[in-house]
Amino acid sequence: MKILFIGDIVAKPGREIIRRAVPLLIERHGIDLAVANVENAAGGRGVTREVAEAILSAGIDVMTTGNHVWDKKEALEYIRIEPRLVRPANFPAGVPGRGRYITRTKRGEPVAVINVMGRVFMNPLDNPFSVVREEIEAVRSVARVILVDFHAEATSEKLAMGWHLDGKVTAVVGTHTHVQTADERVLPGGTAYITDVGMTGAHDSVIGVEVRPVLQRFLDGLPARFDTATRNPRLNAVVITADAATGAARSIERVSVSAQDVETYASEQVAT
Repeated sequence: MKILFIGDIVAKPGREIIRRAVPLLIERHGIDLAVANVENAAGGRGVTREVAEAILSAGIDVMTTGNHVWDKKEALEYIRIEPRLVRPANFPAGVPGRGRYITRTKRGEPVAVINVMGRVFMNPLDNPFSVVREEIEAVRSVARVILVDFHAEATSEKLAMGWHLDGKVTAVVGTHTHVQTADERVLPGGTAYITDVGMTGAHDSVIGVEVRPVLQRFLDGLPARFDTATRNPRLNAVVITADAATGAARSIERVSVSAQDVETYASEQVAT
């Protein structure tokens, strides 16, 4: 089984490259299931119904989120009726939505997607290390292949989660910091891990935001309006190959695709 996980989609540039690239990547890599983090997909902060449905129509099967999940108020209602949009499981009881979703590939193989959020330099939610084990137990009888999106700031916390779940899930993929790390590996127990999958959006930016106002803020410390950037859109992702029978990961591969790469892939597909 091959799973494509796409790093944080940021605003229109991210959505546009998703629309064009995802069908090509599914074909190119033989993808069975596609998952994406969408918490920044609407204008750079939050997600709306219109944006989420456009992402689903591009070929994404499950959408994860993080600390910006509620930035668009309509998400509070939409998440109640769209189970494929999940939020961190360690939000307090009573918060709309769920932190897990069980889907199936086209061959009918069950896959569980779990979303949890870190606490180091983040909002003080429930303990993700305890909550994620509860979520795993809730899906274990149905799905052997389990993917965890750990939306967290600190590298140490993400690494700790990888080791915490090694041998218990198929993959632990980090999101939130928007910079793709080069530490992808399969841990000794059979869990694929990467500290951060990266960002899908404009890469001539400061993690998706126009450079000038961010730089000025660092120079003078004064308030500034941050607009999402538009130049050099790229898609950051990982492809995880797993044993559907055992849930163990066999490999994890980084993907970084430019707009030009997308055009090349499309031309190659036409040629064949």
